[in-house]
Amino acid sequence: MRLIEANRVDQRVSRYRTWEQLQGYCALSADPVGELVLRVFDEATPERIALSDSICTALQLIEHCQDVGEDFAAGRIYLPAEDLERFGCTDAQLASDDGSAGAAPSRELCAVIAFELARARALMAAGAPLLDQLRGRERLAVAAFLAGGRAAADAIERAG
Repeated sequence: MRLIEANRVDQRVSRYRTWEQLQGYCALSADPVGELVLRVFDEATPERIALSDSICTALQLIEHCQDVGEDFAAGRIYLPAEDLERFGCTDAQLASDDGSAGAAPSRELCAVIAFELARARALMAAGAPLLDQLRGRERLAVAAFLAGGRAAADAIERAG
């Protein structure tokens, strides 16, 4: 049900004012995926679901950082407006992050992305204790999600 609601939200909302609003969206669009994985493995408990939510929100935030230009071109801004304002990043600077070869993002946009990636890394760290509660392929699957998120964040940082 939450995934369906996330689709409905995507049809109505194209921008998030606060981190809390974006977190609410992630609770609909990303967190249910982790819960489904835990349920498939028969490992879902309230504590594990909460840890998984941190990981899933982090992974979605990393994806939003990776897709700034693409999202902007599609009429969406997933980075919280309060964070963009904090670093002085304008819509024009988001538009310039279109992935063109040689096009460097602004310092302001880089600062916002660095801030969001730090937030995502903190969320992944908060969810990482989930690994200690799992064994076998379940643990391997979660470890792979975490490793993929860290690798994506590292790649964004290396790309500048």
